[in-house]
Amino acid sequence: MKNGKKIFVISLGGSLIVPNRIDWAFLKKFKSLIVEQIKKGRKFIIITGGGFAAREYQQAAFKVTDLTNEDRDWLGIHATRMNAHLVRTIFRKYAHPVINKNPNDLEDFYNFKGSIMVAAGWRPGFSTDYDAVVLGKYFNVKNIINLSNIDYVCDKDPKKFNDAKKIKEISWADFRKMVGNKWDPGMNVPFDPVASKIAQEHNMEVAIMNGKNLKNLESYLNGEKFKGTVIK
Repeated sequence: MKNGKKIFVISLGGSLIVPNRIDWAFLKKFKSLIVEQIKKGRKFIIITGGGFAAREYQQAAFKVTDLTNEDRDWLGIHATRMNAHLVRTIFRKYAHPVINKNPNDLEDFYNFKGSIMVAAGWRPGFSTDYDAVVLGKYFNVKNIINLSNIDYVCDKDPKKFNDAKKIKEISWADFRKMVGNKWDPGMNVPFDPVASKIAQEHNMEVAIMNGKNLKNLESYLNGEKFKGTVIK
């Protein structure tokens, strides 16, 4: 950015915004934290996930008709956009008035107004993790924050395996062996495989942490010790 302010890219998981109903209490606390950071001269790009709303629409459609991957993706994308409008609304005083729906189209966003740019899903075949990494690339941000509902990435699914071990730091090469190379709208992985490839190519670091622990996020933003998994 021309103004030289520090920019953070945050991929805000839909499971935090809409775990089953809209978690307004979480959003209120999240807003307070971000506003305090803005007062320090920082700027944010916040990309919203779809969460429970996306799954509800997808599952409802499945019960009525055969659903193509493209239709499934579009339902999820529109859920991310609704969540983005919600987030932009609660940050109205600080946010650019237009939501970014295409990470490759920055004509109206490169010098975005205010301290926050809110972004949402783009098109089928691309996740919000992809959006976060591409926006990070264009804005020369090397550190991406991925907020979800997990404390750490594990070497296997902890819900299925009692001996699953948490990972505090992992290389992109090893992480990509875990998640593969292809994105599917029904995937349940800590970070999108396609986004991972781009992040590796551009020497980005992704910090995955539990967004519910906002004190932990604050520690990360302040350059302090935090709890989570770093992929680099």
